Parts: sequence; C-alpha cells; structure tokens
Amino acid sequence: MRPGERGTAAEQRANLREACAALRPLLGEELVVTHGNGPQVGNELLRQERAADEAPPLPLYLAVAQTQAEIGALIESELAPVAGRPVVCLLTHVLVAEDDPAFDEPTKPVGPFYDEGKARELERKRGWRVVHDAGRGWRRVVPSPAPLEVVELDAIRALLASGLIVVACGGGGIPATRRGEHLAGIDAVIDKDRASSLLARGLGADRLVILTEVPAVYAGFGTDEQRELRELSVDEAEALLPELAAGSMRPKVEASVDFARVTGREALITSPAAVGEAIEGRAGTVIRP
Repeated sequence: MRPGERGTAAEQRANLREACAALRPLLGEELVVTHGNGPQVGNELLRQERAADEAPPLPLYLAVAQTQAEIGALIESELAPVAGRPVVCLLTHVLVAEDDPAFDEPTKPVGPFYDEGKARELERKRGWRVVHDAGRGWRRVVPSPAPLEVVELDAIRALLASGLIVVACGGGGIPATRRGEHLAGIDAVIDKDRASSLLARGLGADRLVILTEVPAVYAGFGTDEQRELRELSVDEAEALLPELAAGSMRPKVEASVDFARVTGREALITSPAAVGEAIEGRAGTVIRP
C-alpha cells in the first residue's frame, strides 16, 4: 500500500503488478518470496472490532493467517504470468517463545497512520499502545517476538525442488508455539525482515534480497548530509544501526547482518525499481560478511 491509498484489492493488485515486473532479474533462479502485512493486518483488526456485535472477533494470530493468504493469493496471480512458471503460497507458521520480552513491550506498527490527536483518542478508547512511526504519523503497535523456527521449512524445500516459486512467511509468519503435538497460535506480529532472514538461513539461500521504498541504505537519512552507502561489512552495518529508524530500515539492516554473518553470503537492500542494477552491482546496498 502506498501513501494516500485505502488498501483496496484493486490498489494492492496494481501495486503488485508493478513490483512483480521488477522481479524479472531474479526469476531465473530458485526463488522464495516473502512479504509484510502491517497495513492489511491492522485493517483486519479494525474490521473485527467494528463488526464485533455481528460476528465474533478472531485472535490476532488468525488475522495474520488471513492476511498471509490474502496477499499470497494476489502475489500468485500477478507473479506467475511474469515468471512463466507456477507460483504457490504456503501458509507458514513461525515458532516464538511465550516468555519473549516483546509481549511486555509492544513495538510492531500495524494498520493505518493517524495524526497524534486521533492516535491518542484511540489509545484511550480502545486500550491501544501507539507510537510515532518513521516520521509518517502515529500507528498502533503490537508484540513482535523474535522468530525461532520456520515450521514448514521442509515443505518449502520440497516445493522449490519441484520447480515452483514459493510465497512463504507472509507477514512474518503465523506466530505459534508447540504444546505437545499441537501448534498453538500466539497473538503477535513477527517482523517480516527477521523472519525472512531466518527462512533464508534455514534454506541455505545464496542471497537475501530485501526490497523497500528507497534504492539503498543511507547515512544521515533525511538530512543535508545524507549519503548513499553502497557496501557495508557486518561490523559497519551494526555500527550504523542506532541512527536508523526502528520501524523501517533498522530491522532490514539487522536481518541482513544476521544472514551475512551466519551464512558467509551477501545480503542486498534496494528498491524494486533498482533491483536489476543492484543485482549487477550498480545500485543498492550490499552487506558482506
């Protein structure tokens, strides 16, 4: 969803059509596509709250599952014609710890942006926690525990081996814990970048590519001294973290550092429009081990 959009299915599909076309430089390889769901899961929670007298509200983890399927279905429909081969969406669970401190300190922004007055009103009326997010306004925040294990990892491997492009870990995955032989959903939203890095490490991926709104990572972003960073070691990237926005670029760099450090391979951060040049080393930010 882009600024000023309501998030209709038509808007999302049009945005995806443009994004999927930009993925052409990656489509000749084995490929797993992940995605966020912050605006969509926030909208789903709003629908449930406003319809609570007519239909029982569902827990947050099921809202994550619903939006994972919603966005995955749209990606399937738009990416398959570009790729010229089948695309499959696999609903994916990601294990978290029930005692993760994130449950005591919600940090993950979801849903639409509000001005401060409206946000404070919603905080009072609905018991929300709200924060100022990335300089664009105020948003609701929910718990965002660390991802520990991708439950369907072997299934993703099998789908890749059969020649399919796989859409997985949408919205960071459905947060869950194991209770005996059963999976139990946990009310949270896992950060999509951290879950993507965990999945990439588990698959032994050759490269992690994170696409965002800007073509590269910047030092001094938004200031007169802003400069594009084309290459960072993991140590240099870690040193940069304190100056990056917690709700936008910081988790992308953290996820890239984790991937590069554990695997010894490169992570790339860029925009959809610049991904072709970035793959060839002429744009974007590469984080190296």
